[in-house]
Amino acid sequence: MNTAIAAPAADATEELATGVRLARGACTDAARAVLTTEVVALLRDLHHQFEGRRRELLAARRARQARYDAGALPGYEPSTTDAVRGDWQVAPIPADLRLRRVEITGPVNSAKMVINMLSRGTDGERADTAMLDFEDSMKPSWTNVIDGVHNVIGAVEGTLQHTAGNKTYRLNPEDMPVIMVRTRGLHLDENNLLIDGQPVSAGLFDFTLTLFHTAWNLLNTGRTPTFYIPKTEHYLEARWWNDLFGEVQRAIGLPPGTLRATFLIETLPAAFQMEEILYEIRDHAAGLNVGRWDKIFSDIKVLRRHADRIMADRATINLQKPWMANYAQRLIKICHERGAYAIGGMAAFTPGKSAELRAQQTAKVTTDKMHEFALGHDGCWVSHPYFIGPALRQFKCSFQTERKLTGFDRYPDLLPRGEGPRTLAGLRTNIRVGIAYQQGWNSDLGCVSWDNLMEDLATLEISRAQTWQWLHHGVTLDDGPPVTRELVQKIFSEELARILGELPLETEQETLDSWERAAAEAEETFLQPELSEFFRSGSDVVRTR
Repeated sequence: MNTAIAAPAADATEELATGVRLARGACTDAARAVLTTEVVALLRDLHHQFEGRRRELLAARRARQARYDAGALPGYEPSTTDAVRGDWQVAPIPADLRLRRVEITGPVNSAKMVINMLSRGTDGERADTAMLDFEDSMKPSWTNVIDGVHNVIGAVEGTLQHTAGNKTYRLNPEDMPVIMVRTRGLHLDENNLLIDGQPVSAGLFDFTLTLFHTAWNLLNTGRTPTFYIPKTEHYLEARWWNDLFGEVQRAIGLPPGTLRATFLIETLPAAFQMEEILYEIRDHAAGLNVGRWDKIFSDIKVLRRHADRIMADRATINLQKPWMANYAQRLIKICHERGAYAIGGMAAFTPGKSAELRAQQTAKVTTDKMHEFALGHDGCWVSHPYFIGPALRQFKCSFQTERKLTGFDRYPDLLPRGEGPRTLAGLRTNIRVGIAYQQGWNSDLGCVSWDNLMEDLATLEISRAQTWQWLHHGVTLDDGPPVTRELVQKIFSEELARILGELPLETEQETLDSWERAAAEAEETFLQPELSEFFRSGSDVVRTR
């Protein structure tokens, strides 16, 4: 399966400005409202300035992966650079970003979910910050992206509302978490907007539109424009983003260093370069984040051809694994030495249907967050408001930047170990997640609540990469046969039957057919001869009928 999406032909687009064309199906009133003349001109200028470098950075990624596939291993950069030896600190953390004990995350395109993330729950608790996501939890359909931009604007203005039936959801502008925006990654294209015939960078698009339309409102009300940047693999990529920050701030008249960004350290190569990455963004840095789920995917993907590094069942990989513990503690040490915050990982549970299950999940979240606080993190993530309170209670102070982990080696072993267990149940989980996620994706969703977990793109990526790795190496399962195409196909058939059996008896045939289609598409993805770098490399083009 080719994960690249073809850009629209010129005759299927409309001109917005010289050299800038929008897919005809994407020319909606909502899109035109945010793609103003000024924004379009800025996007064109930024594309001319940054697209060549982006393509070079992506080519460098491919070259590094070719070396890893040939047997090389990721490693540390030379320890003689200013990034490592220099006496530097990140710019002072703004006052409104000094409390980040619990951050809630979710897709930015759903007004109801955004309002819920920015409001107190039924237990009276609310998160300190909310990360409104254009990336792993949101399918980047054009409608979702544009709805997301409008929702960020409405959230910043405090006017966002959503009506469902007789109920209207509203914000309380006087009692909201800090708003953060996560853009799409460097590798993704926004295929609906072409500049000089090329798709624009999706991350550049998300960042520019949201900053342009909200920065001055935030600044004039004493708030800091704040972003999350995902999927970085190299410090030169961080430099690209930092240069983009500076250029957009200059273009819209913001003082230098106005915005702040937290970079997710969620790839294996970046784990070796987190100090260099922080150095590159030091004038805009708010911190670094332990993006544990994408990190597991990256571990598998980077070392996919290393027969001695075949990973265990995804459910068994946690922060107690030596290489994962080293990765988290290295991030804490470096951030705290340099004056930045170290944000912990995601608790991906959704509330169970029974009181007993909810109690079990709450206990797991409590243990996880207690561990993160004990390590030295300044905050953590949850994916559902139900777990905000339990997570908050584990973070007993505003931040822990005084904890420098002086006895911890700043150059620990970060390479994943090849070990078990590798089980039939683990393979079934991967395949079941693949079917469920594809069903959600086909319904324009980027995350699905499934088997009491929130499965987003990161966990789908783990599932497909691990299945590919086990299949490629012919792994013999601890409790079963070798992993073969025939076994994978058999389990897809069995799990589809199981899912269909779990649906209500009155389920319509159209829904049953949609599950069968999702299973077939997920099976095709999982059985690709070569592991694609990502599930998708760009957004779908809006087609006109």
